[in-house]
Amino acid sequence: MKSLRPSMKENKRYLLVVGKNPRENIEKAILDFLGVLGMSKTGFGFVKSDKEKAIIYVNREMLNEVRAAICVFHEKMEVKKVSGTLKGLGK
Repeated sequence: MKSLRPSMKENKRYLLVVGKNPRENIEKAILDFLGVLGMSKTGFGFVKSDKEKAIIYVNREMLNEVRAAICVFHEKMEVKKVSGTLKGLGK
């Protein structure tokens, strides 16, 4: 099976999110704000998560929608940094 050409691959952005229980709250925030179809378009996933902060990746085209979903969620969460690479986040 052939691999995808680089132009066909999904471009990801990595976000550093700070707040209480980010693993549960980020998923709830995106699902409440965008719905099931919107969440599937984001290509959302976790890289690393602790009790206070999490590193997630999303599709580049849906970055603004994910940031809005995190900001309007009733639990206090904040996007501290966005980067195209994990190394850029200061990991």
